[in-house]
Amino acid sequence: MTRHGKNCTAGAVYTYHEKKKDTAASGYGTQSVRLGKDAIKDFDCCCLSLQTCRDPVLTEDGYLYEKEAILQYILHQKTDIAKKMKAYEKQKRALKSEGQLESKSEERERAEKFKQRENNIVSKPINPFTSDKSKDEGSQKGSSSSSSSDTGASSSSSALPSFWIPSLTPEAKPTLLKKPSKTVLCPMSGCPLKMSDLISVRFTPLDPSLDRVALLTRQDRYVCAVTKDTLGNSVPCAVLRPSGVVVTMECVEKLIQKDMIDPVTGDKLKEKDIIPLQRGGTGFAGSGVALKAKEARPVMQA
Repeated sequence: MTRHGKNCTAGAVYTYHEKKKDTAASGYGTQSVRLGKDAIKDFDCCCLSLQTCRDPVLTEDGYLYEKEAILQYILHQKTDIAKKMKAYEKQKRALKSEGQLESKSEERERAEKFKQRENNIVSKPINPFTSDKSKDEGSQKGSSSSSSSDTGASSSSSALPSFWIPSLTPEAKPTLLKKPSKTVLCPMSGCPLKMSDLISVRFTPLDPSLDRVALLTRQDRYVCAVTKDTLGNSVPCAVLRPSGVVVTMECVEKLIQKDMIDPVTGDKLKEKDIIPLQRGGTGFAGSGVALKAKEARPVMQA
């Protein structure tokens, strides 16, 4: 731990800088840091490839993807689901065949028991020269032998299996597969995703005369389609479903929501046609405006 007197001799207060320095050096306490621009995905970048979109499409939840990347993802998920479903059907057929074999064996055992019961019904001839005492002695012997056999069976059943004998070695049963879901989920929101639900997005470039390579090198690339305000991660945006243009939320609140008409195509808008564009981060940053990373470490308790 740092010495307070050595760090700041003029002040009597344990400063925030000293506390942060001691927390980093001690290994205890939760550390938080404000993320920089390099850790944040730009608003016009794909959520899968993290690169600037050439042909951007938007989901109903407001997540932006490159069209090629999201179509490859959907195709991969469908092939994976088909493989899992094939394995599940194979397991189902195997279990069904095992059940049929078990049912056949049960029917066979039931038939044998019925035969034995029918054979016992037939009365045996009685020997008149045998006395009742011999019968009693025989019954006592039978009961003693049955009790001894029962005790032997119980002792053998209570004995532990020998793990070093191959025939008595326990085997691990195969894990039963669950029926897979056939719906493809969005990699960001986890909601069901269909190709027909993807919305084509049209960004309005700041300078239409620039080509794509020159446009990517600029920090400010796109503007609002109505107010011509510069778009960025700090500016909340929305996409209009009929035209696919990107406008600022300020424009939506002050202009578009008054008459609910698309300013580009003139179509009548509904509330679900105005989709807020998610300003997310990468896997290392929180989504939206929560740009702070935390690391939970052990805490010292008095």
